[in-house]
Amino acid sequence: MIWSIRPYCDFKAYRYRLLTPHPPSSVKAFFNHANPNRSRHRWSRLHRQPHRPSALLGGYKTVVVDNLDNSSEIALHRVKELAREFANNLSFHKLDIRDRNALEKLVFSSSATVYGWPKEVPCTEEFPLSAANPYGRTKLIIEEMCRDIYHAEPEWKIILLRYFNPVGAHPSGHIGEDPRGIPNNLMPFVQQVAVGRRPALTVFGNDYKTIDGTGVRDYIHVVDLADGHIAALRKLDDPKIGCEVYNLGTGKGTSVLEMVKAFEKASGKKIPLVMSGRRPGDAEIVYASTAKAERELNWKAKYDIDDMCRDQWNWASKNPYGYGESEDSSK
Repeated sequence: MIWSIRPYCDFKAYRYRLLTPHPPSSVKAFFNHANPNRSRHRWSRLHRQPHRPSALLGGYKTVVVDNLDNSSEIALHRVKELAREFANNLSFHKLDIRDRNALEKLVFSSSATVYGWPKEVPCTEEFPLSAANPYGRTKLIIEEMCRDIYHAEPEWKIILLRYFNPVGAHPSGHIGEDPRGIPNNLMPFVQQVAVGRRPALTVFGNDYKTIDGTGVRDYIHVVDLADGHIAALRKLDDPKIGCEVYNLGTGKGTSVLEMVKAFEKASGKKIPLVMSGRRPGDAEIVYASTAKAERELNWKAKYDIDDMCRDQWNWASKNPYGYGESEDSSK
């Protein structure tokens, strides 16, 4: 069994061990944390057909375990609808697996926030690590736990995937990002402005030393991210794997204003802006070196920001209140 685990800001030391071994013929992919956008695309992408969830055609039975503290069970039903005849290969269990013993194969969803404020770009996996904010600190601590587990028990195979900035949605528009409360990330906020749920986008910082004064990030389509997970799961079959780290990004930087312009083009909507001061913990420019992932995982991002904005708008226009029917019922 292969588990892909994404803890949600929890500082507890997780120790997982597989209690009931499964034969090779019953390979499963396990996901903890049903993030409103990212995990859902990883479940769906484990299949392999355009516009169809693709875990199961790849030979994986998909098991999702989550406490739904920041997600919706409706999303799982929609993934099953997309899976059609393969829907029975997706199972969901509402519970919390913290403090359970577990397995010896692990894919951990880390983040580019572990690079803190990099002194140069692109960021390679060998860069010094630091935590610029509490979210980054949780990722950094869990990465250290994973490395410690591997050094103590070398039979473990662990891959740490450092996401850069996942955006976009499934091309069908059937599943996408629907954060609870006020979005913390750029694109969910932009899409809520576009559908009229919020009056304007607040841009934090327009005095950076960048092309237009706004922060620069490496945005990656969630479908590319899902494919990166498939590549990582396959890499775990390599007998030489110990505890490895890979960046998942496009290797290109895009400013906040460039991203807003691309979304306006995709949606045909004007996004009102309110300029504000910098947020503590925000870096100026962060984008990935993806050479290691391309070389060792045989993976490379395929989609550009126009594709990301097109699919995000497709999701938002079809589901203006996400998985709810109105503003009141969605939150």
